[in-house]
Amino acid sequence: MVRYGLIGAGTMAQEHIRNLALIGGAEVAAFADPDESMRSCAARLAPNANGFADYREMISADLCDAYVIAAPNDLHHGILLDVLPGNKAVLCEKPLCTTADHCREILARAEGRSAPVWVAMEYRYMPPLRRLLDERDAGRIGTPRMFAIREHRFPFLRKVDDWNRFSGRTGGTLVEKCCHFWDLMRLVLESDPVRVFASGAGDVNHLDESYAGRVPDIIDNAYAIVEFENGTRGMLDLCMFAEGTYWQELLTLSGDHGRIEARVPAAAAHTGETAHRHAEVAISSRETLVEVVETVEVDEKLLDAGAHYGSTFYQHERFLELVRGGRGNPEVSLMDGYWSVIVGEAAEESVRTGQVIDLRGLA
Repeated sequence: MVRYGLIGAGTMAQEHIRNLALIGGAEVAAFADPDESMRSCAARLAPNANGFADYREMISADLCDAYVIAAPNDLHHGILLDVLPGNKAVLCEKPLCTTADHCREILARAEGRSAPVWVAMEYRYMPPLRRLLDERDAGRIGTPRMFAIREHRFPFLRKVDDWNRFSGRTGGTLVEKCCHFWDLMRLVLESDPVRVFASGAGDVNHLDESYAGRVPDIIDNAYAIVEFENGTRGMLDLCMFAEGTYWQELLTLSGDHGRIEARVPAAAAHTGETAHRHAEVAISSRETLVEVVETVEVDEKLLDAGAHYGSTFYQHERFLELVRGGRGNPEVSLMDGYWSVIVGEAAEESVRTGQVIDLRGLA
């Protein structure tokens, strides 16, 4: 039995708890959160776990074999500095840190460590995305040239202390939310980014909110183009005032012989929708001019366990294999997490300055 300790007990931590409950040989032994209401929520999901107000006390108690860091973004850096010396396996929620500088420090501190640090880029494990990768590898569309990601969704949810309303705590929307998409672009296009150009703003969401006299400063819509070293291109189309959109994510990979599109619905918990539960993958060919659409089904238990289309469960399966094996490298490395922050940070800078940001030499 692998014993997990969760640092943070909010919405994402609770999704981790529900998914770990579905995996044999794993248990939540402890959780830590300074907010009593979040600890109460976690205790209902993991009644046999020990609850702590301070994660340092949980670490000192030494009840766990692995830690999941699911605290607010701006706390990841300090928590990692406290956790890394213990040489326990770590699954750190995205983004790795809110700045590239902090990511570089974590990379340096983790050198020589035998226990893995895995960055929780769970979108990699969405079944429709995995199917897209399989079709790419089978050569169904020839050589990939472009990868377009559209996410049209609901606004950011409420969080304790409203920490996700300000770029200073999140890294900015293009780091906080979109680090997933920069990571997918690198994964699917199999290359590192070299240039970023983005245009975005906060036009609709949270404008009527005020916190100690401060109005939220996060972006709620953006377009971004990323150029890669191998000559491919990625594009992001983000809109966070698009509740009720039938497909929350559309991921389209275009090659010289055809295209593959993965279509992912929004979680029912956020839309109230119950009938529309399953994703699709569509494959079309330039030669036949025919599109073949197939449903990608996921076990209902996994859909009910979280808001990421089963990907949190599949990610935990792979992470647990690594922890049990005692050797090997994480599938999503610290360097992967670092790259996703580099691109997000550059996209935020591009929005502010209107300039194309050159990434060469940064990693």
